[in-house]
Amino acid sequence: MQKISLVFTGGGTAGHVTPNLAIIPIVREKMKDFELDIHYIGSENGIEKEMIEKLPDITYHSVRTGKLRRYFSLKNFTDPFRVIGGYFDAKKIIKKIRPTVVFSKGGFVSVPVAAAAHSQKIPVIAHESDLTPGLANKLSAKYATKICTTFPDTLEYLPKDIGVCTGSPIRPELFDGNALRARERYGFDNKPVILSMGGSLGSVNLNKALRENLPELVKSYNIIHLCGKGNLDEACNKYAPSYIQFEFISDELPDALALADLIISRAGSNAIHEFLALHKPMLLIPLSTAASRGDQILNAESFEKRGFAIVLKEENITPTSFIHAVSYVEKDKEKMTAAMINCESSNGVNIIADLIVETINKQLIQ
Repeated sequence: MQKISLVFTGGGTAGHVTPNLAIIPIVREKMKDFELDIHYIGSENGIEKEMIEKLPDITYHSVRTGKLRRYFSLKNFTDPFRVIGGYFDAKKIIKKIRPTVVFSKGGFVSVPVAAAAHSQKIPVIAHESDLTPGLANKLSAKYATKICTTFPDTLEYLPKDIGVCTGSPIRPELFDGNALRARERYGFDNKPVILSMGGSLGSVNLNKALRENLPELVKSYNIIHLCGKGNLDEACNKYAPSYIQFEFISDELPDALALADLIISRAGSNAIHEFLALHKPMLLIPLSTAASRGDQILNAESFEKRGFAIVLKEENITPTSFIHAVSYVEKDKEKMTAAMINCESSNGVNIIADLIVETINKQLIQ
């Protein structure tokens, strides 16, 4: 059986890792006549290391990384040297592995990996989740053979010969959730369920808004709160059994999503497209331009225009506005669900896997 090595990269947040985890098993299945040797290149201490190293069939490699900032920081003077160091780290790893293809999901760790692969004439396929390309993918574009996009509008920002709209890769296990199992696990009664999640790192402002309104919310809802690492608040446990909090959940997330009647979330593209695929009404609180380049605002506005979500801007959060926004989602959730069911949004996992396989086959016949 012929052996083929592949490299996947992406990190910084779980949103740059979970799409890779959705794509890898599909590529394995499509290439089952070959022996696939899967490698992942990530940062030394990022969440991607924690998520990937526990998987026995993927080899993890660390490289030095430097964050690509759009704001002033003293680290802007030192991190470029770490990026350069990361390039040489990645080049050494890639020379050793000699992958047939590199797939990049973005994040600052992906730039030196894409550059190193390009230097070795190895095809790079990237995926851009947001409506406008992030800085990492803008830099990686010069090294990429193809850049897959979630939104059709993103193609306007890319060179015509490399952009292809694939949709967002959705993890297949998310469709296997069991709501009854989740309700029994959490000991909830029959009230509707809110799932609140602020990303793998948590959201201080979202957590604060939810917790300030717990006395009112638990009267009408059961609440699953994914608050992010280091953000548990034991004082809120007094609202049990209608409120339960976790830093992060993994294996039981499909069940929690199946149980949720509505979701309160940031507006990272991967996450909200998963909610869309599961037909879950959303209250989206995107990161403000003070803390981001504004990509989440564009994502959220797109979903609101299409009838999938209500948007509450971070700077407009008050206890009253938060409760009102939850009420609006509750009132319109049937309309939102119908709009999502009628949406032609595609699960990009098979399209992207096909593109990777096609590129592998082209490399094999050269």
